[in-house]
Amino acid sequence: MIKVTPDPPETENVSPYKSFDSKKLHDSAHRALDHYLNPPSSTRPRSSENRPLQIFTVAADINTQALLAYTYETFSSATTLTLDLSDDLEGKDRNLALAIHQMLELGLLLIEKALDNENPVKPLGA
Repeated sequence: MIKVTPDPPETENVSPYKSFDSKKLHDSAHRALDHYLNPPSSTRPRSSENRPLQIFTVAADINTQALLAYTYETFSSATTLTLDLSDDLEGKDRNLALAIHQMLELGLLLIEKALDNENPVKPLGA
């Protein structure tokens, strides 16, 4: 059996660019390489001496009530984790976990008081 069409079929070389301008191609290649291999100095990693020691920062313009609310949630989570951990421990380790839990609970009370001072709740009928 003879195949009528070649494998793969022959097609004309149809390109939207009839003639290539080698200077434009060369410039494009350099721009692409510079983009990935030579980033601007502002995006280059700083040397280890110039890097700050602080990893996380808090937004400078955050309001106090939001700070207190997030702190309260963090303390609540730590309290729950410590109490759950103490269920799996015995003896001295359990006592240590319960002591940490107690300190976190005291921290929660302080934060609650700070939240009340920041945004006092008026009693009913007042």
